[in-house]
Amino acid sequence: MPVEPPAAILAGGETTVTVRGGGRGGRNMELALAWSLAMAYWSPESPAAILAMDTDGIDGRSDAAGAVAWPWLPVALREAGLDPYQLLAENDSERAFAYAGSLVSTGLTGTNLNSIVVMLLGPPPKAYHGET
Repeated sequence: MPVEPPAAILAGGETTVTVRGGGRGGRNMELALAWSLAMAYWSPESPAAILAMDTDGIDGRSDAAGAVAWPWLPVALREAGLDPYQLLAENDSERAFAYAGSLVSTGLTGTNLNSIVVMLLGPPPKAYHGET
């Protein structure tokens, strides 16, 4: 494995998305939702999370800057009657994160430097479990 957990991976830049649907959301939310689908397939119990957001405070056709996702998000969406693959196909990733309560809203920041991606890979430190 190139990075041994626990680890934090930081990235910047801007991904691209092919818009085919009329949903709400942007490239960062699509990245986070696609990441959660991949993680759910490969490692659904993994203690991992991703934050993907725009520095300007708006991610595509959304009022949110981005979102936070976990590997078990697709399961929660399916249990709620939402199809995460369909949400991606319709460019409606904001709906997934609105349901999960994990939209990141900063308001307009007045800057447009980059997109920010932070991925955290567990296991969490022992201190979180009350161990020393």
